[in-house]
Amino acid sequence: MSSPSLHTRLDRARFRAWHRGTREADYMIGCFFDAGHESWNEAELAWFEALLDHDDVDIMAWAMGTSQPPQQFEGPMLVRLRQLDYVRI
Repeated sequence: MSSPSLHTRLDRARFRAWHRGTREADYMIGCFFDAGHESWNEAELAWFEALLDHDDVDIMAWAMGTSQPPQQFEGPMLVRLRQLDYVRI
């Protein structure tokens, strides 16, 4: 069985980013996806896909800096997530 194409993975990530369960999480995670996905490489997309496997409250706490994320999420993508300048309401 072959791996999903990049286009398929991006479509899945977009859906998962915008259908989190709360409007606040949808805006934070969905807007982050919309603002950055076009420039992401394979590793950055994999980072985001792994992030989506976590609960909204954890992701939001990591983005707001109120909780320490697991080591695997430390790095430039988390720095961008924490900027929160991508949220347009």
